[in-house]
Amino acid sequence: VQLVESGGGLVQAGGSLRLSCAASARTFSNYAMGWFRQAPGKEREVVAAISRTGGRTYYLDSVKGRFTISRNNAKRTVYLQMNSLKPEDTAAYYCAADPDQAMNVVTERDAEYDYWGQGTQVAVSS
Repeated sequence: VQLVESGGGLVQAGGSLRLSCAASARTFSNYAMGWFRQAPGKEREVVAAISRTGGRTYYLDSVKGRFTISRNNAKRTVYLQMNSLKPEDTAAYYCAADPDQAMNVVTERDAEYDYWGQGTQVAVSS
């Protein structure tokens, strides 16, 4: 499975960005999906995750109420809408695919994800 992220960029604090991740898998609905980020000098952390059907989601506490993960299985794409961005959101953002979860299960553990994109950079200026 190949994953290609897009939508990153430079934005002022308080602004918004929408990240997209397009997957090559024909059976995209078989994969739970996640968005992760890694800032320089910091460990990778999960930002949000979504189950195969989209019925369940998970969010990092610091992004709850600001970020929304969604997916369109027909378009084989997962999205991350990021609003009210803060300088501490600055990082490289990666999408990842987990092929082993049941229909309505979502996981925030990065070890569960088998496929990763190349990442897209998000920079938030103060």
